[in-house]
Amino acid sequence: MMPSSIYIHIPFCKNICSYCDFCKVLYNSEWAQVYLKKLEMEIKENYMGEEIRTIYIGGGTPSALSLKEVEYLLNLTNLFHKDNLEEFTFECNIEDIKEDLLLLLKKYGVNRLSIGIESFDPDNLKLMHRNLNYDEVKEKIALARSLGFDNINLDLIYALPHEKMKTLKNDLKYLLSLKVEHISTYSLMIEDNTYLKYQKVYSIPEELDEEMYFYIGDVLKKYGYKHYEVSNFALPGYESKHNLVYWYNEEYYGFGCGASGYISGVRYDNTRSLSNYLKGDIRLNKELLAKEDIMEYELILGLRLLKGINIRHFYEKFGVNIQDVFNIKPSLKNKELLYEDGYLKINPDYIYVMNEILRKLV
Repeated sequence: MMPSSIYIHIPFCKNICSYCDFCKVLYNSEWAQVYLKKLEMEIKENYMGEEIRTIYIGGGTPSALSLKEVEYLLNLTNLFHKDNLEEFTFECNIEDIKEDLLLLLKKYGVNRLSIGIESFDPDNLKLMHRNLNYDEVKEKIALARSLGFDNINLDLIYALPHEKMKTLKNDLKYLLSLKVEHISTYSLMIEDNTYLKYQKVYSIPEELDEEMYFYIGDVLKKYGYKHYEVSNFALPGYESKHNLVYWYNEEYYGFGCGASGYISGVRYDNTRSLSNYLKGDIRLNKELLAKEDIMEYELILGLRLLKGINIRHFYEKFGVNIQDVFNIKPSLKNKELLYEDGYLKINPDYIYVMNEILRKLV
């Protein structure tokens, strides 16, 4: 299996959000320039010339870089064989979206924007250490549209401390009015080594979290969005081709500090330490997977898709039936799992507790 996708991580942010445990540091131009040179070295030493179908530049905040640094970064993608590139995503914060940046992205073939909105509610934004307003978001999306960007994702975070259903309903109303092609929604997780954890902030009751999860799905479905993955909704034809590579358990390159990849049966993680990365000490760990490991990934990742796992494809890939590898009969019997149209999937009624179902299977 040849990798056809590339993820590039840019760890710089102009502001550190209170909930974020991703690999990130405050933007520093001097560090950024050294980082981009190290990134170039990593790509040249590891990329083997395969044809690339999707590229995703995430972070951090890639748009935190200066315009000159963004151009250097985008120019690195010319190292890839991308004549048949289908999807090229660039993550941005709303305040960084300006005409000169958008024109530069267009010039290098970026055709999908992913924008972290997270919420429109002033109290939620203050808690998350974020700053935006609806009018600015609407104006920036209109600008992107005018320059030809017709595939835009917006991120929403819900289930924040003290959040009520009324707040979520308002956030969804604003999001839907922007008429974007893709929406990603994430229940707030209070992770270690984050500001919220240090402040001893507590999650909302699980019953309310679950009510919010199903409410989001119901509302977005009414507006024509397909719930195709646990946290992702798309208008028909706008599912994230890059993220589907992960969920189909296909191979991909991960470049940059904190990135992960999966190449030639080896899963690897790069160091999350910027100083180590800049010294050239890039790989944190790597593991050659046995067939049993790969099948486990196939199950865990594939069941994140609402459609589930193609049974015939599993057999063709591994030469065994999925029910002979995993003890799925009890979960089928109690209707947590379903067979439907040649797919094994999690019953939509149980999707909220999918992690508990997966623990029983692996």
